[in-house]
Amino acid sequence: MTVTRFAPSPTGYLHIGGLRTALFSWLWAKHNNGKFRLRIEDTDLKRNSEEALKAILEAFDWVGMSYDGEVVYQSQRFDVYKKYIEQLLNEGKAYKCYMTKEELDELRASQEAKGERPRYDGRYRDFSGTPPEGVEPVIRIKAPLDGFIEFEDGIKGNIKIAASEVDDFIIARSDGTPTYNFVVAIDDYEMGLTDVIRGDDHLYNTPKQLVVYEALGFKPPKFYHVAMINNEQGKKLSKRDGALDVMEYKKMGYLPEALLNFLVRLGWSNGDQEIFSIQEMIELFDPKNINKSASSYNLDKLTWLNAHYIKNSSNDKLRELLSEFGCEKENLSDFILDATKGRAKTLIDLKNEIKKVLVAPIEYNSKNIKKVFKSSQAIDILNSFISLLEQKELNSKEDYHNAMQEFVEANEIGFGKLGQPLRVALLGELSGIGLDEVMYIIGLEETKNRVKAIIKFLEE
Repeated sequence: MTVTRFAPSPTGYLHIGGLRTALFSWLWAKHNNGKFRLRIEDTDLKRNSEEALKAILEAFDWVGMSYDGEVVYQSQRFDVYKKYIEQLLNEGKAYKCYMTKEELDELRASQEAKGERPRYDGRYRDFSGTPPEGVEPVIRIKAPLDGFIEFEDGIKGNIKIAASEVDDFIIARSDGTPTYNFVVAIDDYEMGLTDVIRGDDHLYNTPKQLVVYEALGFKPPKFYHVAMINNEQGKKLSKRDGALDVMEYKKMGYLPEALLNFLVRLGWSNGDQEIFSIQEMIELFDPKNINKSASSYNLDKLTWLNAHYIKNSSNDKLRELLSEFGCEKENLSDFILDATKGRAKTLIDLKNEIKKVLVAPIEYNSKNIKKVFKSSQAIDILNSFISLLEQKELNSKEDYHNAMQEFVEANEIGFGKLGQPLRVALLGELSGIGLDEVMYIIGLEETKNRVKAIIKFLEE
């Protein structure tokens, strides 16, 4: 069975790069009817944040990426790590190192002066003498002294480095707390991981983890190291570019399916296809098809996808979503949603489009006022049009449309002569949904009130 995982650290919020890694792992598990696990790497007790942890779990809930089993917390597994440390010590595969910080600094300075790469020199690897007093030792694992450390990466191909590149690294600090590469290897094994999909910033952690696997006799998982997401200038993505807390995208009015569709295309593709349902992602995704090169974040693409998903969402779903943005569900008729959702790029846009129609008094755009009401003719046209409306049976959008058509034909004027002043009167600006739709939604009385309001505004 395929088992994948996502393992964030609760020292900061979940950003979209992390969510993409989680998505790839989740899709591969679902594609193979396997399991997707969530592990919280919270061994850094000083930097852990309860608020960040809550935000991570909220983000998973919002995007609908469910995980299997209980969340694994590394902070609750120190006894497990201690057991394996003792095992390696007893088997002679790890050892206590009594090197002081001052000695280590002196060694590094000497190596740098010679132009050598700073590394531990193994001085306590086979130590059998009397330990120095007053020094709490760290535990180091015995890395191979010669040969190569090699593995097949599912994206990058064969990775092979000289064993001499990996020194006897620390697996437990002097206070007994275990280190990252040690606990990751143990947890991935004990959680039954078959495939590890992660950012390629972890690529050079992998040889160290393979040393741990080898020492403990564990079979390593298949590794896939995904290239980073860059900004449009090819540089590391920053908050300014979009590397925000995932939940900020919710606040900005993005739909989770749009965000996931956007992220799956950052580094993975299926021909020229741009829009994927969740089911299509699951059916088509294979990490072997992830690009080797970095992908480029493009907010315009995300916004385009979001507009597509809003336009194609059911009205019942939109009513629920808009209620979180302060809209009253009872005001959101199918008609008004059908009229406005095709114009919205975000839920905030949609809320504002609806607000333009439903909320009075209108805030007028001064530039539009000057442009449209250059003479009293525009006011005369509005008054005459209202007089016509009062003579009609107005029970549908079509009734209002026909009334406008009749008016411009009878008065032998272009539609703009009526449409522009009427639109400013009804919405305050020169863009928005159809005027027939606006009048049908607000009704004849409110239409008359808004025309009276702009005439009064102009006369003041």
